[in-house]
Amino acid sequence: MADVGPGGPDGPLIVACLRCADLRPEVDTVTGAVRRQPQAATAGPAEWAALEIALRVAGAWGGRVLALAAGPPAAETVLREALAVGAGALRVEWAGHGHQAGRPGDGYLAELAGDEQPLARALAGAVRQQRPALVLCGDRSGDRGTGALPAFLAHELGAAQALGLVSLAADGSQLLAERRLPAGRRERLCAPLPGVCSVEAAGVRLRRAPLPAVMAARRAVIPVATPMVAPSPVRVGSPRPYTPRTHAVPPVPTGSARERLATLSAVLTQREPPVVISPASAGAAADALLGYLRRAGYAPPAASAGAAEPGRPVPPAKPAAPAAPVQPAEPAPPAEPAGETGLP
Repeated sequence: MADVGPGGPDGPLIVACLRCADLRPEVDTVTGAVRRQPQAATAGPAEWAALEIALRVAGAWGGRVLALAAGPPAAETVLREALAVGAGALRVEWAGHGHQAGRPGDGYLAELAGDEQPLARALAGAVRQQRPALVLCGDRSGDRGTGALPAFLAHELGAAQALGLVSLAADGSQLLAERRLPAGRRERLCAPLPGVCSVEAAGVRLRRAPLPAVMAARRAVIPVATPMVAPSPVRVGSPRPYTPRTHAVPPVPTGSARERLATLSAVLTQREPPVVISPASAGAAADALLGYLRRAGYAPPAASAGAAEPGRPVPPAKPAAPAAPVQPAEPAPPAEPAGETGLP
């Protein structure tokens, strides 16, 4: 078999990063505190898919798999499941920057909202001496969900990165990957080594462990690494309850029950009676609507006939129409003589 990259005497080392998290925590809507159940903590589907792909690649290359998780002793739950399927295990002691004694919920929220680069530096420092050929991660964890940790790991290890893969398989000494693209397309690429890859849970499920291996994993002692990492410059404050924005409150009505009811229902308030404009032309209806808006104060008052609106030029005056010619008056008929009226 050709050389597939750096590794130890037992073949190339493939690291699968896991995160132990409660996928359904309880959040207090008043105080903002997060309550986690240690019994329900587990890894996400994408991280189990990363472990299964690591086992497949290690079987094709004749290498070994190391499951890596950072956190308190409760994180050993997912590491024991990795031991049961044939991987090694290593826990990195990590409480999260900003953790306060006696207030674990605040430390958990500070870790979720804080910078991921110190965590990536701690994970990389735990396996740097073993020179891993491939590091596999889930595309996003169940609680943080940013998907930035694989990129930080690639930077700390000085390795290539291929993120958001839907499939990853070994083809001889090469890694063939497929990535999802917009519009239903796919991108196929050859992942270089050493590298860091993040995979989606696209139809990949972790294999079932035999019962003797499960019982042996429960009794196994998991090694712990203590990192020496500088604190993150990002500081996250403690959660606090939601405070609504203040607003003006009208005074409480006073007087008798009848007066208070009349004030609340506004029956004594002077209102403009409704006006029905029908049938009317479009211009008449628009004038009536504009008039109501001006009386209610929603529209500026109408400009006078001789004043122009600010910012608008005055249109030139139209020339006066020529006067119609005056027709001469017809002469009146002559008056009849008094004796010729024809009356008796």
